[in-house]
Amino acid sequence: MAAIHETVRAVPAGEARAPERAPGRGRAAGTRFGGGRRRLVNRLATRVLRTPLTVKLLGANLLIAAAALGAALTIERRDGAHPELLWLLAGALAVALVGNVMLVTVALRPLRTLIDAAERVRAGELETRVSPSRVADRELVRLGSTMNSLLDELGAERERLRELAAEVISAGDTERERIARELHDSTAQRVAALVLHLGAVLNDGANERLRERLAPAKQLADDVLEELRTLAHVMHPRVLHDLGLPHALDALARETTTAGCVVEADVEAPLSRLPIEVESVFYRVAQEAVSNALRHGQPTTVRVLLRRSPAATTLIVEDDGRGFDSTAPQREREHLGMFTMRERVALVDGSLEITSAPGEGTLVRASVPLRRA
Repeated sequence: MAAIHETVRAVPAGEARAPERAPGRGRAAGTRFGGGRRRLVNRLATRVLRTPLTVKLLGANLLIAAAALGAALTIERRDGAHPELLWLLAGALAVALVGNVMLVTVALRPLRTLIDAAERVRAGELETRVSPSRVADRELVRLGSTMNSLLDELGAERERLRELAAEVISAGDTERERIARELHDSTAQRVAALVLHLGAVLNDGANERLRERLAPAKQLADDVLEELRTLAHVMHPRVLHDLGLPHALDALARETTTAGCVVEADVEAPLSRLPIEVESVFYRVAQEAVSNALRHGQPTTVRVLLRRSPAATTLIVEDDGRGFDSTAPQREREHLGMFTMRERVALVDGSLEITSAPGEGTLVRASVPLRRA
């Protein structure tokens, strides 16, 4: 019976045994390294693919030229070709390279024109159109024509919206005028008659007790009459339609000036009459801005300015009040007046900017393009 002997090698003292490597650790490290390398390759490929088309073609032509020159040099070493043939080949390749770059540049010029037109439209120049190009191919010509048709339809739609906005503003002004006339000619007149009757009773020698009771009633009637007249004027200031926006702003400044705050109107003259809907929007914005400043800002001075430039007519209302944080979230939603001002200006294709900071006052700037003003 054969004996089976197991030989066990003793490890001498001081000799360290090599640690056993976990079976999956090396594989995981290799996977991480391979993944990082793939991501790097993907990023480089993405950068190359996103280079401009002209650069891509230039690089491809350079590779072709390098390959052709390399082949020519190999043939020269092997067969002993003449050097002038190499120079001729290099010149031909250079001419071909320059010609390809010029051709691609000219071919891409209509596409650059389309991009420029789209950027101008995005910036608000809605009258921009794609100009025809003699070097554009059939597809680019079709794309430019389609873009011009879309812009024409957009312009027509905006014009219809402007007409509708003018009708909305006109209808609102007409309704305000009707209400103001009713307040002034009917309600205010009846209250005025009541004031006269109360005054007559007081002057007819009524007894002292009756006079003491009628005097407060007459004062209340006087206050109601004054409020009705003020309300009628605020609803529809006749000076705006009769004399125009500059005189209406002057009147607004005089009427809103108080003992603690001076309201100044600074209007450039001469200033021709604006369209009635634009004048109405400017006046309502000034009215609301001045009212907000007096109610919430505690200013000492409020300035109302009207300026006209070759591009637009601009109304500015600024005060030196306590201001507010105009960048706070939902700030404008908390004040219906600000929302109303912005919507009114948008109806006449204008823009409204409100700038303010705590302790630095408030500036309201409304601008309407000259094509509307």
